[in-house]
Amino acid sequence: MGVETKPAAQDLWRKSGNAPDPRGSRIPDLTVISGAPAPGATLEAARGRPFIIAVGKHFRGFFDRLIASSSLVSNDPVLDVRAFPWTAMLREQWQTIRDEAIEVALRGQASPSLATISPDHRAIAAVNMWRSYFLWGYSFPIEDNLAQCPKTAAIVARVPKLNSAFFSILAPGTHIPNHRGVTKGLITCHLGLIVPRDGDVRMRVDDRILRWSEGETLVFDDTYSHEVWNDTSGTRVVLLIQFERPLRHPGKWIADMFLKVIRRSAFVQEARDNIQSWNDAVRQLDV
Repeated sequence: MGVETKPAAQDLWRKSGNAPDPRGSRIPDLTVISGAPAPGATLEAARGRPFIIAVGKHFRGFFDRLIASSSLVSNDPVLDVRAFPWTAMLREQWQTIRDEAIEVALRGQASPSLATISPDHRAIAAVNMWRSYFLWGYSFPIEDNLAQCPKTAAIVARVPKLNSAFFSILAPGTHIPNHRGVTKGLITCHLGLIVPRDGDVRMRVDDRILRWSEGETLVFDDTYSHEVWNDTSGTRVVLLIQFERPLRHPGKWIADMFLKVIRRSAFVQEARDNIQSWNDAVRQLDV
């Protein structure tokens, strides 16, 4: 199941405050640069697809139940932001973060599609309408990008047990179909940065419908099925943060072990290489 889109790709930045890049026809082809499988390839055929992802799904429910039984916070699909006091820091600094996102992540071809970066996401991000500008990915810093966003980098560095952080950019008319996260050992936080108001932009998490507000945070468990719609003519931008769930043992031991395997797997390592290849290619275009 792929991403459904309505407008043409050139409409990505409509009403985002940035004009389309005149060099749009020169987008670097990461399928070639990274050696990733062609967009039509099946996920199972993706080079280096990790065992933990391909086979571990059969045991995910068992592991998630063990982790949930050790959770020090709610296991509900949507969590109370007050359980995570550090989210107030994001809300207080949201305009600073938004300004850097506009200056850096929404400029030219700085933000590749998630499908380009991560072949394992092609089932839900098969086209260039969901883009990401990574700052951290599974505890690995993306140094080039962090250097471009020093204020945001300093804020994000204060998030306890940070796993990943990136600007998530959703083009007008995009539908990200039903999917779920890898492990209950992680919790997701969204900080609204640019939220169009000329239509409906929303997310379903389990049986809850959520809507973003600029400067506000949403915290949810992405192991529940969820999907996203941008039924507007504008680009939606959030700062997406994943952090480790507060746990006691034995769930903490299981979650830590699972994350260590994922961080060493091709699922993460190839994505890191693809981000670096994309950044290198974009720099060549700027010469």
